[in-house]
Amino acid sequence: MPIEVTIDHARRLVTATGRGILTGEDVFGYQRDVWSRPDVSGYNELMDMREVEQIDLRSIDNMRALAELSASMDAPAALSKFAIVATTDEAFGLGRMYETYRRLEGKSTKQVGVFRSLNEAHAFLGVA
Repeated sequence: MPIEVTIDHARRLVTATGRGILTGEDVFGYQRDVWSRPDVSGYNELMDMREVEQIDLRSIDNMRALAELSASMDAPAALSKFAIVATTDEAFGLGRMYETYRRLEGKSTKQVGVFRSLNEAHAFLGVA
């Protein structure tokens, strides 16, 4: 799977690292598999896209649907943060699109930020 997931329960942080060619199927699968787990409810999230060589999301509608699905899986009473590290223009632009769609979702309880560096993302999340 092009998305490797690590969970740090002590820091309440899910880190997803994308590699190679990333498809909409990969991203939706990650969302469903990881965020349906009760033990990570309310955790912060880091999506590291630095090793993604190509993004194969077929349409903008996929991004909107992903934001809707993600927001529907948020812990309703827990505010958390989601940082996306995107070094390429394509990944950064898609990240910003996702950020916008996510902000428009009424059920969303995650604040999304898109960053060019891991240090910036860590600062946003408040982790070392």
